[in-house]
Amino acid sequence: MSDGKKKLSFLTVISTIICVVFVCEAAAPAAAIGNQQFFWWIFLILTFLLPYGMVVAELGTTYDGDGGIYDWVRDGLGDKWGARISYYYWVNYPLWIASLATMFPDILGMVFGVEFNIVAKMGIELAFVWIVYLMGRSKAADSEWVLNGGALIKVAVAVIVGALGIWYAMENGFANDMSAATFLPELTNTNALGYLSIIIFNFMGFEVICTMTDDMADPSKDIPKAIIVGGVSIAVIYLFAGFGIGAAVPADSIDPDYGMIVAVQTMVGNSMLFKVICIAFLITLFANMAAWSFGVNSVARYAAEHGNMPKVFASMISKDDMPNGANLVNAVVASLVLCLQLVPIDAISNGVFWMLFGTSVVFLLLTYIPMFPAFLNLRKNDPDRERIFKFPFKGAMMKAMLAIPCIELILAIVATIVPLSADEIADKVPMIVIFIVLVLIGEVVRVVSAKGRKEEYKGLTPELAAQRLAEEAEAGDGE
Repeated sequence: MSDGKKKLSFLTVISTIICVVFVCEAAAPAAAIGNQQFFWWIFLILTFLLPYGMVVAELGTTYDGDGGIYDWVRDGLGDKWGARISYYYWVNYPLWIASLATMFPDILGMVFGVEFNIVAKMGIELAFVWIVYLMGRSKAADSEWVLNGGALIKVAVAVIVGALGIWYAMENGFANDMSAATFLPELTNTNALGYLSIIIFNFMGFEVICTMTDDMADPSKDIPKAIIVGGVSIAVIYLFAGFGIGAAVPADSIDPDYGMIVAVQTMVGNSMLFKVICIAFLITLFANMAAWSFGVNSVARYAAEHGNMPKVFASMISKDDMPNGANLVNAVVASLVLCLQLVPIDAISNGVFWMLFGTSVVFLLLTYIPMFPAFLNLRKNDPDRERIFKFPFKGAMMKAMLAIPCIELILAIVATIVPLSADEIADKVPMIVIFIVLVLIGEVVRVVSAKGRKEEYKGLTPELAAQRLAEEAEAGDGE
């Protein structure tokens, strides 16, 4: 039955997944691994993307609350872990906004041939942050043009980069050795292992659409189909774009910050096509942040309403039911984080993009680890609930399929922030410090936020699950 509200079409649900999950700026760090990236893409599609996507599809169609991953972990593991993952999920976002903001002045400088001083850079970066804030004040269903347009531009940029790479290789030869041995993984290459977290990061975000169930016409059907179609499409797009970058730029010369842009510049110079791709790339950053804001703000709001995040995240609810308090905190924190560029330490001020982006990736990866044990607990404690889509494995095979993604997430986190060689110490020590400080702040936030609760929720027990089903059945009979 329709409630009269505007609903997202299935095409827009697919576009939302592409807009959220496909991240143009993440293609370059993955390409920096060299030809072995193709092995890791395929390996992680099979061992991470498929089980992760199927877990999200089952949880998203079985538990359709707007809290998404927060609801699942809280029901599966209780308030303590619900509070932790809501904080990790949230803190990733302003760090990510800030990291993308640092790209704007440099790319605009490439387009217009100017070099901005620190004051102008900060002004441009803050403008990006606060435009994202304004975009986050609109409902997902009222922002179809942003989601559809952002997805279209992202795909177009990736396809153009891939096509240019093929053309460039035909004209000039490949920039990298294309022998069969180069496509095999180098487990001793610690720098390459550090970038593997980016490939896993590139698969993250499918659960964001599960916070938009109220805006969907038929979420039980749309979510599983969208995850399958979107996942396959995104993997193909990443592989094609990565091939284009690798065709033009030697792997050891790929800049993790601007690799895609530099690859295009290598292929076509400072032509009009280069400038158009740069502007399109910058537009995709706005669309990406706007799409993520719907999920992040919803999770932060729901957690705050349960006493698992500060109350400010559940404040300033607009007439459209948008959590503008969470949105405002994001912008303020991102603005403050950008001030790290003023720190007179070269590893921090000049390496700010990768430091912030890498740290945000770690917190996002950390968010998903509790989702898998929460899934197992919900299967055990809520067995009678109808599951429209079910994870296809059972018993020991199911546990193994869930354990593998958890292990990959842990290894990816370690490879990203722990120096595995002397060369990585200068870059990774600031990241470790930021990570530890933010984790400790998160524990303080969890404890302080819990003071607003009357009692701690330990998670969904079989008795509570049966009671919830009975209440839902009674409510359904009463309609």
